[in-house]
Amino acid sequence: MDAVARLTSKGQLTVPKAIRDALELHVGDNVLFRIEGQVVVLARTPDLLELAGSVPVPPQVRGRSWEEIREAAWASQWREGEA
Repeated sequence: MDAVARLTSKGQLTVPKAIRDALELHVGDNVLFRIEGQVVVLARTPDLLELAGSVPVPPQVRGRSWEEIREAAWASQWREGEA
Protein backbone atom coordinates (compact mmCIF):
# COMPACT_ATOMS: atom_id res chain seq x y z
CA MET A 1 0.00 0.00 0.00
CA ASP A 2 1.31 3.46 -0.87
CA ALA A 3 0.07 6.74 0.59
CA VAL A 4 1.41 10.28 0.41
CA ALA A 5 1.64 12.83 3.22
CA ARG A 6 2.98 16.38 3.13
CA LEU A 7 5.59 17.55 5.65
CA THR A 8 4.63 20.79 7.41
CA SER A 9 6.98 23.67 8.19
CA LYS A 10 7.19 22.27 11.74
CA GLY A 11 8.38 18.88 10.48
CA GLN A 12 5.05 17.18 11.17
CA LEU A 13 3.26 14.55 9.10
CA THR A 14 -0.31 13.35 9.20
CA VAL A 15 -0.41 9.59 8.82
CA PRO A 16 -3.01 8.87 6.13
CA LYS A 17 -6.17 7.11 7.34
CA ALA A 18 -5.52 4.03 5.20
CA ILE A 19 -2.13 3.59 6.87
CA ARG A 20 -3.55 4.21 10.37
CA ASP A 21 -6.23 1.61 9.71
CA ALA A 22 -3.75 -0.93 8.30
CA LEU A 23 -1.45 -0.55 11.33
CA GLU A 24 -4.38 -0.28 13.75
CA LEU A 25 -3.03 3.04 15.05
CA HIS A 26 -5.05 5.01 17.56
CA VAL A 27 -4.71 8.34 19.37
CA GLY A 28 -1.76 8.17 21.76
CA ASP A 29 -0.05 5.20 20.07
CA ASN A 30 3.70 5.38 19.55
CA VAL A 31 5.24 4.63 16.19
CA LEU A 32 8.78 3.72 15.21
CA PHE A 33 10.59 5.23 12.23
CA ARG A 34 13.46 3.06 10.95
CA ILE A 35 15.80 4.16 8.16
CA GLU A 36 16.83 1.37 5.79
CA GLY A 37 19.05 2.92 3.13
CA GLN A 38 16.97 5.61 1.47
CA VAL A 39 13.68 4.15 2.74
CA VAL A 40 11.90 4.87 6.03
CA VAL A 41 9.81 2.13 7.59
CA LEU A 42 6.97 3.14 9.91
CA ALA A 43 5.89 0.56 12.47
CA ARG A 44 3.44 0.44 15.34
CA THR A 45 5.25 -0.13 18.64
CA PRO A 46 3.66 -2.23 21.34
CA ASP A 47 2.57 -0.69 24.60
CA LEU A 48 5.19 -2.01 27.00
CA LEU A 49 2.58 -2.29 29.76
CA GLU A 50 0.73 -4.81 27.59
CA LEU A 51 3.89 -6.95 27.64
CA ALA A 52 4.27 -6.87 31.43
CA GLY A 53 4.42 -10.37 32.81
CA SER A 54 4.72 -12.02 29.40
CA VAL A 55 8.42 -12.80 29.85
CA PRO A 56 9.60 -14.69 32.92
CA VAL A 57 12.36 -13.00 34.93
CA PRO A 58 15.15 -15.43 35.84
CA PRO A 59 15.83 -15.59 39.60
CA GLN A 60 19.47 -14.49 39.17
CA VAL A 61 18.43 -11.06 37.82
CA ARG A 62 15.47 -10.29 40.07
CA GLY A 63 16.05 -7.13 42.06
CA ARG A 64 19.02 -6.03 39.93
CA SER A 65 19.05 -2.67 38.18
CA TRP A 66 18.58 -2.50 34.42
CA GLU A 67 22.14 -1.14 34.14
CA GLU A 68 23.54 -4.20 35.97
CA ILE A 69 21.55 -6.58 33.77
CA ARG A 70 22.66 -4.81 30.59
CA GLU A 71 26.34 -4.81 31.64
CA ALA A 72 26.17 -8.53 32.45
CA ALA A 73 24.59 -9.25 29.06
CA TRP A 74 27.32 -7.29 27.25
CA ALA A 75 30.03 -9.10 29.25
CA SER A 76 28.45 -12.44 28.36
CA GLN A 77 28.36 -11.54 24.65
CA TRP A 78 31.97 -10.39 24.83
CA ARG A 79 33.10 -13.69 26.40
CA GLU A 80 31.20 -15.72 23.77
CA GLY A 81 32.83 -13.70 20.98
CA GLU A 82 36.31 -14.47 22.30
CA ALA A 83 35.74 -18.24 22.33
